[in-house]
Amino acid sequence: MEIKRKPSISRKAAITIVLFTLLISIFICIGGAGFFDRAMEKSYNERGYIIANIILDQIDHEKIAHYADTWEKDSYYDDMSEYLQSVQEYTGAVYIYIGVPYEDKTIRYIYDSGSEMGFVDPIAAPFDEIWRAYTEGVKPESYLVRKSKYGFLTSSCLPVRDSEGDVAALLFVDTDMEEILSTLRSYIINTGIIVVILLVIFCVLNWYFLNRSLIHPLLAIRKHVMDFASSGVKNDHSLDGIRTGDEMEELAKAVNKMEDDLVAYIEDIRAITAEKERIGTELELAKKIQMSQLPMVFPAFPERDELDIYAFTKPAKEVGGDFYDFFFIDDDHFGMMIADVSGKGIPASLFMMVSKALIKSRLRGGESPGVTLSHVNNQLLDGAETDMFVTVWLAVVEISTGRGIVSNAGHEHPAIRRKDGAYEYSVYRHSPPVGSMSDIVFKEHEFELKPGDSIFVYTDGVTEATSAELELFGEHRLLEALNREPGSLPKKATANVMENIDQFVGDAEQFDDITMLAFLYRGNQY
Repeated sequence: MEIKRKPSISRKAAITIVLFTLLISIFICIGGAGFFDRAMEKSYNERGYIIANIILDQIDHEKIAHYADTWEKDSYYDDMSEYLQSVQEYTGAVYIYIGVPYEDKTIRYIYDSGSEMGFVDPIAAPFDEIWRAYTEGVKPESYLVRKSKYGFLTSSCLPVRDSEGDVAALLFVDTDMEEILSTLRSYIINTGIIVVILLVIFCVLNWYFLNRSLIHPLLAIRKHVMDFASSGVKNDHSLDGIRTGDEMEELAKAVNKMEDDLVAYIEDIRAITAEKERIGTELELAKKIQMSQLPMVFPAFPERDELDIYAFTKPAKEVGGDFYDFFFIDDDHFGMMIADVSGKGIPASLFMMVSKALIKSRLRGGESPGVTLSHVNNQLLDGAETDMFVTVWLAVVEISTGRGIVSNAGHEHPAIRRKDGAYEYSVYRHSPPVGSMSDIVFKEHEFELKPGDSIFVYTDGVTEATSAELELFGEHRLLEALNREPGSLPKKATANVMENIDQFVGDAEQFDDITMLAFLYRGNQY
């Protein structure tokens, strides 16, 4: 039976770049057209107001008020009509007219080049704007765009005041929208051509640099790690050739260093100790290497008063798969994660190292938590022969606003405390664990922190800590520990939880890693 091969990461990346390029092209054209359309409407509308202001300076406002009262022509009316017709011809305005609006949504013309004085016509433009201009003497705020029997037009409208400051009538200067739309169509065509050319160049260059700096090194690291795990722990230093100058090179160096340390350690103990002691020491060294990959210096960011964070981990006897990390993606975005790899021992440790590095690299690359987990999920599964998976809680917080995005891949429910309140669980439906199946779309949830709010996340080793009577510590005891001093700082909060766990467990053996991360958002109030 023929085995169907999964699409490679290279093919997926190529398809993604092409789709992304097409979407960007569409969005740029649509967005640019919308912006240009508004700019053109504004330009022509303002030109209409310039013409209208010139007309207001030249015509006799008292005569307009007189016409609006008597609706009778005189010798000045003919001179004014001749002047308005010349302005219309010279400026290219479609229509220039003066009229009085009524509450029944009609307008009675004092002057209109195509009708007699007193002609009544329905108002096609937004009536509320025109009525407000007439009754309050203000310039309309929006563009008076409408389609009517006279065409597709936009009007510039100004009140005509008499000597006492009262509005006697409204002066309108109309511009043909087809002139604007013709300019817009020309802009769209030219912009589309330029955008397509530029984005094709971008697509080719992006694929070249992405393949060179990310995809090829990532595949090499994945193959190297699997070969290392299956070769009896022998480092061939094939990763020394990765020179990308970014996190991928750091990952390769970290994997090389970890493997060199493990190989050197195994070679040393093989000659001087028994098999049982060798295995025990190997696990202890692996645990130290694993712990060295976690941030352990606190306070972590003493120069940033907007936040406080503290993390604590207490591994079980064997090398575990719990890990956490936190870092600034940029000056205003802060990433946090906590995770638990299934299984124990060195394979789980290696799986942890790769998972952590991939998540951190992609999050720093600007991807959202859900997108990051989707990509890492497929990277871990692409060609990998392992049944391990990892539950992950991954969040990004915008420090300046407190707004954040979180994605939860089968991890425990976080506990959130609002300022001056108590800790409560934030319960929502989670996505499956990372590495459990391919092509998962990981859900994202938005949240907002106010100054003084706190988040507490943990692995299942906390709630599943077991007493001598085989009773679990449980979620309710965790909340009790947190709310013993709900306003305490992150370090004290984790200490309170650990103290309650120790009292509850007593002398019973620890079966799982215990890991906690507490985050306090202070915002810009300090």
